[in-house]
Amino acid sequence: MLTGLVTIFNWSFPREDIERKEVVTQIALALRDEVLDLEKHEIKIIQIDEPALRENLPLRKSDWFSQYLDWAVPAFRLVHSGVAPTTQIHTHMCYSEFSDILQAIDDLDADVISFEASRADFTLIDDLVDHQFQTQVGPGVYDIHSPRVPSQNEIQGLIEQVIEKIPAENVWINPDCGLKTRSEAESFASLENMIAAIQAIREDVDEAS
Repeated sequence: MLTGLVTIFNWSFPREDIERKEVVTQIALALRDEVLDLEKHEIKIIQIDEPALRENLPLRKSDWFSQYLDWAVPAFRLVHSGVAPTTQIHTHMCYSEFSDILQAIDDLDADVISFEASRADFTLIDDLVDHQFQTQVGPGVYDIHSPRVPSQNEIQGLIEQVIEKIPAENVWINPDCGLKTRSEAESFASLENMIAAIQAIREDVDEAS
C-alpha cells in the first residue's frame, strides 16, 4: 500500500514557486518508480491510497475539472501506467462525499476502489449503480473507529445487501479503513467474523449458480 500522489501533496508542505500540477506530476513520477519496483519483486496487488482526492476541489463546481481533476486524474494514471495487465491496482477513499465525482474516480483506471461504507449506511452503493460505475468496488462493512465487534450475521446481512445491487464478482469486502485505531483483540475478532461471513456468502453464491 502506497500513499497516493494527491494525498501526499495535500497533507504536506509543498513548494509554492511552481504550479500544483507540476508538483503533483513530480510526485507521480516518483511513485511510478516505486510501483514498478514493487511489481519487479512480484507484488501482484498494489494499492495507491487517495483519501484526500476530494480536498482540493475548487469552490465553484464549474471549476472542478478544468482547474483540478483534469490534471489530478491523469497524474494518478501516470503512477500505474507502466504495470503489466496482470498487476492489479487498487485505490482507497474514505470519510468524504464522493458521489459527485464518481466519473473522475472511474477515470482513475484502478481495478478496484475500496471505500468507507458502513458509517454512511451504504448510500454510495445506490450512487454507484445509478452511475453505472465500471470499477470493481470494496465497500467497508464495519466501522473501524468503534470498539464494537460486529457479528458474522450482521456482516453477512450487509454483504447480501451489496450483492443484491452489484454483481458478487465485482465486490471486494473490507473494513471501512485501516485498523490502527483498534487493539489486536478487536481487530482479529472483527476480521474473523468478516471472513466467516464472506465464506458463507461465497457458498450461497456457488450453490445458487
